[in-house]
Amino acid sequence: MLKTLMMSAAVGTLMVSGALAQANPPTMSPAAPAAKAAAAPVDSAKFIQAQGTDQWVFSKFKGTDVIGPDNAQVGDVNDVLFDKSGKIVGLIVGVGGFLGIGEKSVAIDMSAFQPVPADTGSSSAGGNSAVSSSSNDPTNVKLKVSWTKDQLKSAPDFQYYKPPSRTTERPASSPTTGMAPRPASPGAER
Repeated sequence: MLKTLMMSAAVGTLMVSGALAQANPPTMSPAAPAAKAAAAPVDSAKFIQAQGTDQWVFSKFKGTDVIGPDNAQVGDVNDVLFDKSGKIVGLIVGVGGFLGIGEKSVAIDMSAFQPVPADTGSSSAGGNSAVSSSSNDPTNVKLKVSWTKDQLKSAPDFQYYKPPSRTTERPASSPTTGMAPRPASPGAER
């Protein structure tokens, strides 16, 4: 009973101290917000206020159909590859497979893609009414490449970067617990 009472008191104290810590935010001097605002003027920030008709957002771009020279679907956009400066290097296109199983990833340079209207070519969706109703949306596109599906299947497979595995030298006699081996007992040497 005493143990339960002590545990309840400890938990109650922790809950109250957390609530008090949240209820009393630190006060800042009036000069501190002004100094903070002066440190990062809005004029020098690089904000983009709206998407243009010639710009795409990745959330809408992912899954975009990639069509070949005969306007048949050859794959879809799975990922984007960009460098540390933010320049898009290429798109990773999933080719072949069924429902993601057996699909091959091929990275294609951005210069190889030509945006075409979304109603171009065949689609796996069949006569989807959402595609025809959004045909006046310039950001709803498909990407056309000059390769066929078979050519992309034979293209080099894209390999995502995998950091090197950490290898450490372990003595053969040490156990997996990380403890040093036990010295042999004096009676075992006889």
